[in-house]
Amino acid sequence: MRFVSVLSVFVLMVHSVWAGDWPQWGLKNERNMVSPEKGLCAYFNTSDNAKAPEGMSADLVGRVLWKARLGAFAYGNPTVADGRVFVGTDTQTLSGDARLKSVRGGLLKCLDEASGEVLWQLPVRRRTLSIPGSLFTQQHLGICSSPTVYGDRVYIVASNAEILCLDVNGQTDGNDGPFKNEGAFMAGAGKPPIELNAKDADIVWRFDPVESLSVCPHDAASCSVLIHRGMLYTSTSNGIDKPHKKILSPEAPALIVLDARTGRLVAREDEQISSRLYHTQWSPPSMAKVAGRELIFFGGGDGVCYAFEALQKIPDEPVSLKKVWSYEGNPDAYKYDNGELIDFYRGDKRKSSSPNKNDGKYLGPNQIIATPVYHEGRVYVAMGQDPAHGRGKGLLHCIDASGRGDITKSGCVWTYDGLDRSLSTPTIAEGCVYAVDVAGRLHCVDADTGKCYWIFESGSEAWGTPLIADGKIYLGNKSKLFVLKQGKQKKLLAEMKMGSSVFSTLIAANGVLYVASNRYLWAVGGGPNR
Repeated sequence: MRFVSVLSVFVLMVHSVWAGDWPQWGLKNERNMVSPEKGLCAYFNTSDNAKAPEGMSADLVGRVLWKARLGAFAYGNPTVADGRVFVGTDTQTLSGDARLKSVRGGLLKCLDEASGEVLWQLPVRRRTLSIPGSLFTQQHLGICSSPTVYGDRVYIVASNAEILCLDVNGQTDGNDGPFKNEGAFMAGAGKPPIELNAKDADIVWRFDPVESLSVCPHDAASCSVLIHRGMLYTSTSNGIDKPHKKILSPEAPALIVLDARTGRLVAREDEQISSRLYHTQWSPPSMAKVAGRELIFFGGGDGVCYAFEALQKIPDEPVSLKKVWSYEGNPDAYKYDNGELIDFYRGDKRKSSSPNKNDGKYLGPNQIIATPVYHEGRVYVAMGQDPAHGRGKGLLHCIDASGRGDITKSGCVWTYDGLDRSLSTPTIAEGCVYAVDVAGRLHCVDADTGKCYWIFESGSEAWGTPLIADGKIYLGNKSKLFVLKQGKQKKLLAEMKMGSSVFSTLIAANGVLYVASNRYLWAVGGGPNR
């Protein structure tokens, strides 16, 4: 059976992905957003009236190879593997499909890398939780995770919080099992299954943390999964209740591990992270080998960064992940006011009683939404909150990854408090750390000391991570795309109006720059001869 043969595909996965592909969030398991691609543009025309900056070399002006319509939102970055582009969005552009007229949820698109043509797609309907007090109301934002491609499978955390494994070929090569009910899945509960066609997705397996582990997502589900040794690591999006007062499922795990072939649960963290959640658990895990040990780095919704031992083989029965170290990301000044614990929501700018003036000066506890990034023996991670809560004091940590136990003091290499709250994953290249805060400021600091070299004010809210490629820094915000020169001296090369927000992170693959705005995915080639 073809499904049984997937194991051999996993073993040979490194050979099945093209050398210049970008198959997952962060390119590699360390999650450092640095691309080896060369010849990328610094500017491209987003409209007929746009003009390149005066004096810019023609080699830096790119050309749009194609653009593909997305929905109304795109928060996870696209991924590219084996001639296909995968991108998550919402179902607003499904209105022309009579079979799926009432869908209002997430959408995964698989596009042809050369043309942008839709090869297949998967709509994900909204679900209603039966848990009293739950607030899982932002599913219309679509699929917020970046798809992870591994062999001939693609994995996502869907907008309904399910973890899905899909065939990269969709239904074009038949309906692979064991899951065979795609028609019912796309139609939704209580409705007759839709009739499948070659443009539909092929779900291989699905795992539902809500049903299986009593997870209660808050607002939206979001995580870009990591796959290592045939196992899938993901956070669960477990969160708090609608009044923002109570953790509805404190016993549910924040981090789980599945068999990537079958979707079977093989491990979970048992550190009771969910019992200490401030808001919800969204941070994607990362992985690296440190002093001979393979470690999984995980940003907790409790504001703590964790390192767990990576599993070396798939266990026959579920096991508990072994914690190697923990690092508290909130200093006492962020947690206490005159000896009293600060309520996480005291600084929510939407509250009439909030002392937060939304100027970045408010001091209070933060969680970890960004991914911990590993680079040369250290983990870099930023602290923040849901941007809907408003601005506030953030913190960027540099952690020695070689320790054991509570390394809050012993593992702290440096901290940088010059930034606001951040959703952004830091990017490290050539001795510099680049981090973006919610206010849209790009900070360049020294990777060894945390000394700030420069700050670039983009002028509007930013959620994405800086991409470093070809000596350039690419960053989108609520209204524009910016390209800066990489290095310790600040230099803006170009800025472009995109027509809608660029809250996702850019990627580069096989000589092409990919930009996902809230309306289109742009594929941009290099200069005129590329």
